[in-house]
Amino acid sequence: MTYAAYLPFDRDDLLERLEQTLSPHRYQHVLNVEKAAIQLAEAYGQDPIKAGLAGLLHDYAKEKPDSYFQQLIQERNLDPDLLQWGNNLWHGYLGIYAIQEELGLENPEILEAIRVHTIGKAEMSPLDMILYVADYIEEGRNFPGVEEARRIAFSSLEGGVAYETAETLSFLAKKRIPIYPQTLETYNAYRHFLER
Repeated sequence: MTYAAYLPFDRDDLLERLEQTLSPHRYQHVLNVEKAAIQLAEAYGQDPIKAGLAGLLHDYAKEKPDSYFQQLIQERNLDPDLLQWGNNLWHGYLGIYAIQEELGLENPEILEAIRVHTIGKAEMSPLDMILYVADYIEEGRNFPGVEEARRIAFSSLEGGVAYETAETLSFLAKKRIPIYPQTLETYNAYRHFLER
């Protein structure tokens, strides 16, 4: 797999950078998501190179400190409401700025998939859905319902989005964690794909 069409260096160089940037656990996770994203792309006739690269880079900014994102919001005059959220939103939604600046990635489809990989949106492209689902079902995940999520993901990409979003909302609500409004929009847009 080569990502030379999208980056100014090859996959081996990218892996070296990721290994230096991410903890061992996070590094293994992004490798797993790359693999799952490629499998989903191939299953649904989408570009496995874009999917794989999105998978490798989706958590690039995950381990940056909160201060990095807070400063980014202020420096770029972004919506100040973003300050009340945390890393679960920031690392994708704002992490794309780090990916552009530090890695030179400019492809808008890949960046958008990374931007929404934890929250989704009402109208997701196939690449958006692939990354959103791949992150949830990658082989290192082990939680109740993951096998069902994997089964659904390979029978319907939209169904995978619907199932994952419903399960995520349920998890967050049980823990009394605030839910980002765009995640609710994702659920409302895809809920009719849930298996009855």
